[in-house]
Amino acid sequence: MPGFRLALFCTGFYLAVLVLVPLSAVLFKSLALPPEGWWNLLTNARVLAALKVSFGTALIAALANVFLGTLLAWVLVRYQLPGHRFWDALIDLPFALPTAVAGIALTAVYAPDGVVGAQLQRFGIEVVYTPLGIIVALLFIGLPFVVRTVQPVLAEFDASVEEAAASLGANRWQIFRRIVLPAIRPALLTGFALAFARGVGEYGSVIFIAGNVPKVSEIAPLLIYIKLEQYDYAGATALASIMLLISFTLLLLINQQQRRLNRFQRKS
Repeated sequence: MPGFRLALFCTGFYLAVLVLVPLSAVLFKSLALPPEGWWNLLTNARVLAALKVSFGTALIAALANVFLGTLLAWVLVRYQLPGHRFWDALIDLPFALPTAVAGIALTAVYAPDGVVGAQLQRFGIEVVYTPLGIIVALLFIGLPFVVRTVQPVLAEFDASVEEAAASLGANRWQIFRRIVLPAIRPALLTGFALAFARGVGEYGSVIFIAGNVPKVSEIAPLLIYIKLEQYDYAGATALASIMLLISFTLLLLINQQQRRLNRFQRKS
């Protein structure tokens, strides 16, 4: 491969300077926390609640986005809607929109006196300042990841395979479950992993709609920020290290499952 050494050097330099060095600095700084400090951090009810909110809401939102993103990708690929280019471009809006603007907009819409929030209040559903509000924000910012990973796979999928299955008597659900779903499953896992990773670390769009109620709707990134404001740098980096290790472990498991699916597809 021409330029292999140069490409390898640039890749290694990028990973070292922009990824490994900052993450290593966080882990190294967290070592300044004594063992009893780690124990207090790991057993603190507020910290555990914040981690539960961050990872729980990110997981729920990512799973919901897998369904919604697949549905949207299917519509965009299989149907020519009026204003198709407009709707297709609208999917990428969360990528370009500042997260703080998204948080303010969602808070205004889902507030008790907002357009949607006022209607939900009739059914006793509160969104703003609850974990449900966090899920709504994460749905908004995570949906494009699933759509943009599934959409190219659906676009390249040979529709004649579905027609052949239909001619053999398969119904639409059987065609999707046995033919389409196995083909897009690796892309679904990739979209899920991206949406989940983005959701765990999301701050700007969540901070406004969450309300930041300790042990209720307080997210771990906000708790890290609070510790930094209190000059508790060791505690902040320790909490960041915990989030880093949990996120990396989950993403590693997802990537391993994706590789297994890819190997299975090649064999089949």
